[in-house]
Amino acid sequence: MVHPYQYVTAEEALSTIQSNHRIFVHGSACTPLYFFKKLAEQSHRLKNVELVFITVQGDIVIDQPQYADSFHINCMFVSASVRDAVNNGRADFIPVFLSDIPDLFNKKILPLDAALVQVSPPDQHGYCSLGVSVDIARSAVNNAKRIIALVNPAVPRTHGDGLIHTDRFFKMVYHEEPLPEVDYGAKTGKNELIIGKHIAELIDDGSTIQMGIGTIPDAVLKSLYNHKNLGVHTEMCSDGVIDLMEKDVINNKFKKIHPNKFVTSFAIGTKKLYDYVNDNPAFAFLDIDYVNDPHVIRRNNKVMAINSAIEVDITGQVCADSIGQIQFSGIGGQMDFMRGAALSEGGKPIIALTSRTAKGVPRIVPHLRESAGVVTTRGHIHYVVTEFGVAYLYGKNLRQRAKALIDIAHPDDREFLEKNCYDRFKVFI
Repeated sequence: MVHPYQYVTAEEALSTIQSNHRIFVHGSACTPLYFFKKLAEQSHRLKNVELVFITVQGDIVIDQPQYADSFHINCMFVSASVRDAVNNGRADFIPVFLSDIPDLFNKKILPLDAALVQVSPPDQHGYCSLGVSVDIARSAVNNAKRIIALVNPAVPRTHGDGLIHTDRFFKMVYHEEPLPEVDYGAKTGKNELIIGKHIAELIDDGSTIQMGIGTIPDAVLKSLYNHKNLGVHTEMCSDGVIDLMEKDVINNKFKKIHPNKFVTSFAIGTKKLYDYVNDNPAFAFLDIDYVNDPHVIRRNNKVMAINSAIEVDITGQVCADSIGQIQFSGIGGQMDFMRGAALSEGGKPIIALTSRTAKGVPRIVPHLRESAGVVTTRGHIHYVVTEFGVAYLYGKNLRQRAKALIDIAHPDDREFLEKNCYDRFKVFI
């Protein structure tokens, strides 16, 4: 059956957005940069348009000071594109678990006047796909009064919860543009690879893996080639999974839920990844309130949750979203999976970080920086891994934790940490 599609210009589609509207904007690799550019051109007629989203990629234009009266960013994760605006007071940040964001839309805590999404071209039945960013976009389009679609042939057609019929769109705009790309593998250094090997030793054959964002999760994947029958249930994935799937290391056949399916909610990587997931039935891109629900996560056995951090104090508090008062990222899905893995039979919640930053700043510290946020609490922590080894903290008291963490801190930081431990606990560790 042939479906006629009426495409309009971006100017016409976005002219329906009015002052004081709240607008959801698609994120990750599906960030509609063309819409952001065209919105900026209409800034003269708009006041106080609130834009809500999680991670966005690329230059979104409207975060610049000259657009402050027209647009207000209210984001639920601070990505590089908006970090300056958030930390200089031109934008706001909502701390929230990734799994809870759909409820902000479903319960009308953040009612949406419109959703701007970037989708694949319609198939023969008239369905477009949310591509590699289903995550919170599924609930946003379910709740928005109007959906404005940017149809781009570069967007992969993915299987799962991301299909939307063209009848649902208020306006459709056609625009061809490559998706933003990130190559985490190219950024992986020596210490990350050592950490990857330490974590690989914690992973049993038949485990189900969750990988957070960044170079360390990619380094873990590089260390798994001798493993067998791994499954994946994760909020996000990148290029590192491709070789493991092609070599049958990841085959998902022993998962308790969604066996034989690679479950994720979004993907960010290179064009190689986008081509690989395109119309690939091995992948299920599902709604984030399902993927990141700890009660769902725990249903698989041996869930390995691998997440990174900015710093960890000697009692096991994990800061993963801020550098002191500077908001660097967000809560994201770390706690969803840390708790889900802890509840899983044979599961292991893992926090991984290099012992020092690239500039030599210690990351295992006596106490978190002033105003730093605690993402994973000392009650949720189990494993901490650096290039110097593995610390297992679950069930340990504060002094035992301090000793375990000092043992995997940078050697040049250990004397300082031991002195702080003595000052705090009144006994040599």
